[in-house]
Amino acid sequence: QVQLVESGGGLVQPGGSLSLSCAASGSSLSINVMGWYRQAPGKERELVAAISSGGTTNYADSVKGRFTISRDNAKNTVYLQMNNLKPDDTAVYYCNADLIGYELGYPAFGGDYWGQGTQVTVSS
Repeated sequence: QVQLVESGGGLVQPGGSLSLSCAASGSSLSINVMGWYRQAPGKERELVAAISSGGTTNYADSVKGRFTISRDNAKNTVYLQMNNLKPDDTAVYYCNADLIGYELGYPAFGGDYWGQGTQVTVSS
């Protein structure tokens, strides 16, 4: 029904930048919050940043001032611009969307959906 397709990520040197994007496929979606989480080896998955449909943002303290989340509601897409990357930012980054899907004008499905994850490695 719904797929979150991520792109971006890769290998970058400390101090460098990367950009991630995530598009939710499917018709008649109402997406409330979209966000990015990350999970480093041996660690719990943690929230990186989130953005509501109205544009309210929330960031983990560790990325404030370096990462920027944005979204295009018309495209059901969320972006994460990551600047001044540090080795501690190395992780698999996952896109998340809290949404409702409509069929024939009625709510048909909903909940939390996740992307497949994309690797971000910060290393010299």
